[in-house]
Amino acid sequence: MGVQKQVVFDIVGTLVSFDEYHAQIDRAIGDKLRANNITPKFFGYSWMTAAELEFTFLSISERYKPYKGILESTFYRTLWFAGVQDPRSLCTDAERDACVQGYSELQLRPGAKECFEILEKGGFKVWLLTTADLKRVQGYFSKGGVEMPAENFISCDSSGVAKPALSAYRTALAKFGKDDESWFAAGHMWDVSAAKKAGFKGAYCTEYEKEPCLDIFDTEMDVMADSLPEMAEKIVKANSSHRYIHLRYVISIIVASFSDQQYSHISTPFVDRIYTIFLSSSPQVESPTQ
Repeated sequence: MGVQKQVVFDIVGTLVSFDEYHAQIDRAIGDKLRANNITPKFFGYSWMTAAELEFTFLSISERYKPYKGILESTFYRTLWFAGVQDPRSLCTDAERDACVQGYSELQLRPGAKECFEILEKGGFKVWLLTTADLKRVQGYFSKGGVEMPAENFISCDSSGVAKPALSAYRTALAKFGKDDESWFAAGHMWDVSAAKKAGFKGAYCTEYEKEPCLDIFDTEMDVMADSLPEMAEKIVKANSSHRYIHLRYVISIIVASFSDQQYSHISTPFVDRIYTIFLSSSPQVESPTQ
């Protein structure tokens, strides 16, 4: 089949926004939080981060558990660390469950559909890798009006290995040919930097974290962008640039193979001419210099 072009996306936080999760917390317990000088958004972030920490530690120690149950369990503890002296007298289990439900009501980011369209037009197949519950994340796409085949979803829940364990990324990478153009795209620097270490090319979108904190991760991204559509465009362009650089290299090798005296005049200008002819015959793809 030749070289295929693949992009694997993280879902929650990257393609899907946490806005509805924070809004649901505000509706359920917002007044109680504000009475304790806690904003719903900061509580939501702290709670989610605490749950992710426990989720990761359990996974590392080979005691993997689905994320939703961990989120439920860490609710009152997070309130305690936020300064609430008696969390269980402040909030009820029903209110906790209402907040957890907000995680199931997340919505696609504006630009997610356009991002997919740009990539598909550029010849890429889109895949989705997530630590979250597969049925739940599939619902995000159906509610957002984006049709995504079930076989394009890869869930860590099915393998019992959570990101950022490198084996989680390698499982996804193993689905592709060794010569395929394989990208990983995410809005979490910890995520995409780990994917790069596993063998993917990396694309990072700043829309969620804003600050990439590159000094922590010591990883050079192949693409960085401030929105999903911009990231898709840069991935397509980077792939095109790679193709043309490879083409020039191949032409140069062919020219260098001419050792006969009668071909000694064939040199760099000849390479440039062949390259220009190729560009003019492929108007649908931009030159990397444009």
